Amino acid sequence: MGRRKGNNKQSSSSNYNNNDYTSQQQVTSMMVEDEVLEETTASSNLDDPISDEPDDTLIGGDKTSADYYFDSYSHFGIHEEMLKDTVRTKTYQNVIYQNTFLFRNKVVLDVGAGTGILSLFCAKAGAKHVYAVECSQMADMAKEIVEANGFSNVITVLKGKVEEIVLPVAQVDIIISEWMGYFLLFENMLDTVLYARNKWLINDGIVLPDRAALYLTAIEDAEYKEDKIEFWNNVYGFDMRCIKKQSMMEPLVDTVDQNQIVTNSQLLKTMDISKMALGDASFTAPFKLVAERNDYIHALVAYFDVSFTKCHKFTGFSTGPRSRATHWKQTVLYLEDVLTVCEGEAVVGSMTVIPNKKNPRDVDITLKYSLNGQRCQVSRTQHYKMR
Repeated sequence: MGRRKGNNKQSSSSNYNNNDYTSQQQVTSMMVEDEVLEETTASSNLDDPISDEPDDTLIGGDKTSADYYFDSYSHFGIHEEMLKDTVRTKTYQNVIYQNTFLFRNKVVLDVGAGTGILSLFCAKAGAKHVYAVECSQMADMAKEIVEANGFSNVITVLKGKVEEIVLPVAQVDIIISEWMGYFLLFENMLDTVLYARNKWLINDGIVLPDRAALYLTAIEDAEYKEDKIEFWNNVYGFDMRCIKKQSMMEPLVDTVDQNQIVTNSQLLKTMDISKMALGDASFTAPFKLVAERNDYIHALVAYFDVSFTKCHKFTGFSTGPRSRATHWKQTVLYLEDVLTVCEGEAVVGSMTVIPNKKNPRDVDITLKYSLNGQRCQVSRTQHYKMR
């Protein structure tokens, strides 16, 4: 079965699905509910047609930056996409509005504030003061947004890198951030959150979200792999397989149909953001993916969950293929081999994840896998680069 690109519709009314993986079932019933608060817009972008408008409008006119990472967040389009991701934005809103006891009269630091939406939520929930730190040109717009909504006396927008700014206070009670990237760790904003935690958070302070977990599963994806990878074998009669080698190394961020899933899901890595040290996001983890039916495996798929455990009611969301779609989608790593698996057979191996040495915001992934099955025996190491 080939993937239908852009098929973001899910039948579940909430992000967590009752049929989701066993590792998630214990928290499913406690995850964020999808009802709409009075302050929340009921519509979702998941059913909206794709806009024909370009997403390359740059805040600040013709101003550009040598640092692509921060420059990319100066464009309106990326913020529109994130704000319209209702799984993401409504979860944060519910965490704040339904747990005002955490925020009332507290000093909050918003790391990577963007438009300032999380800061606005915190201010409305009764925070004493919110410091919204944003390095991109969007900081200028955030200041206008704060003023337009009457929160200038509660929210201070600071333009600059967290590692370089001077915070007007010695300590904060809460750090809130939407730091997760594709594959959880792409863009490496987590290190910035940990830096802020180490420098400003009080001893019994709260980091939101405070837990994250990365998972791996395997899918059948013959049709789409043919379209994206094998295409380079013969391009209008010409051999372009040199590009095929490069395309295999680039993980694909896309929405996976849950019917493509062939195996169980394996927990690779858990992170306690309140306690973990800088560098802990680099890891090597073993995996064992057991086939749930006779099928073929063309790719492994990674996704993540995040949790807010300090709330009155345990809250979080998943970006997995069995859950309601988010802008993070899933990360697909195509295999050089087509694995013929029988029900009960296991693909075993390990995954190593480290920041790229030249650009720590990029991620280098090494995948080792083997299958010793009735109809297929293979052992291979592949390297991927998220850029």
